Amino acid sequence: MILPSLSQAEAYLCDAATLNPGPWEAHSRFAAQGARLIAERHPRLEPEQAYILGLLHDIGRGCGVSHMRHALDGCRFLEGEGYPAAGRVCLTHSYPAKDLPSQAAWDGTPAEYQFLQERLASLEYDDYDRLIQLMDCLALPSGFCLMEKRFVDVTLRYGFGATTVSRWKAFFAVKKHIEEAIGVSVYSLLPGVVENTFEVDLVT
Repeated sequence: MILPSLSQAEAYLCDAATLNPGPWEAHSRFAAQGARLIAERHPRLEPEQAYILGLLHDIGRGCGVSHMRHALDGCRFLEGEGYPAAGRVCLTHSYPAKDLPSQAAWDGTPAEYQFLQERLASLEYDDYDRLIQLMDCLALPSGFCLMEKRFVDVTLRYGFGATTVSRWKAFFAVKKHIEEAIGVSVYSLLPGVVENTFEVDLVT
């Protein structure tokens, strides 16, 4: 897999966050940290590659404020830079079930919607795709959390759609797949899950 170096990935993220500042940058950094921690236990994943993919999965947000179109923007950017594997993860991280919202809910053009449908249908997800899908669901800008809290966080911001429940089920299936590979609960590898989920300070 050809990826940017860690320093180049950091530069891409910093540049994108300068263009469109927001909590998505901190979310990306936690996703990267968690991806590395899980990859260290995974028999088929390389930790630094996982970290880089986590850093870059939301890089399309540097193109401006958007909803689901950021996945396509990130893919186009990284493919244009010569990193199709990283661009692919920008696409796949939001679609564990490949079920796009209706075209009416899509915040890009009809042609972009059709392209995304066809591109996702052509892909067979691998464990890097699944890992970043999982970390997208376990990382808030404030730290790691239970998957259910992240679901509520996203739904409060964007609403409940026709594909919401199927997406939740798909994310649970991804979690199970990863946990079968690493042999432990992902939560046991991520620091601060209890504190961040329930917003409590356990230090006495």
